[in-house]
Amino acid sequence: MGTILVNTNMTLDGVVENPTGEDGPGGGWFSAMSAADQEAWAKFEFEEALDTEALLLGRNTDAWFGTRWNVREGEWADRLNGLPKYVVSSTITETVWANGTVLHGDVAENVARLKGEVDGKIVVFGSRTLVQTLLEHQLVDELRLFVFGAMVGRGGRMLEGGAPASLRLTRTERIGDGLLFVAYDVANNRA
Repeated sequence: MGTILVNTNMTLDGVVENPTGEDGPGGGWFSAMSAADQEAWAKFEFEEALDTEALLLGRNTDAWFGTRWNVREGEWADRLNGLPKYVVSSTITETVWANGTVLHGDVAENVARLKGEVDGKIVVFGSRTLVQTLLEHQLVDELRLFVFGAMVGRGGRMLEGGAPASLRLTRTERIGDGLLFVAYDVANNRA
């Protein structure tokens, strides 16, 4: 049985999207991290990729990552590009990122079926709207948050409008000099 892990970068005030759109979903606050923090974050993310069986993404996240990662080389790129990707969308017929499958139809049914078919960790990057839907249907098993020491005041927040959930802190770790990694079990998914 698969487990859904949401992995996202966010500011101290909960923003996961750039309110103006430049620099992708993380915005200027993501690219402003120090070189040491960037290196530590990349190492952490690469290690997570090695322990991942599949990626679950929304259409916009697939397009954003696909245009950047399809052309990259190296061990991390090879791992991410080789993973099976499942992209939830009602408007596209093929994915941008390599090795992808489009999931059409009912999101909750498709993801529940995916959890039954994939044995291991299914990681969701970004995909704010998808994450909100997954939380509403109690399909998220773990939230993994990289908290950046920035406050931007506006922009999309991952957890706004979601269904109530009981969270249990399972891990905290300082990454580099200025990032905090926090993991929570989503307790309402445990029988």
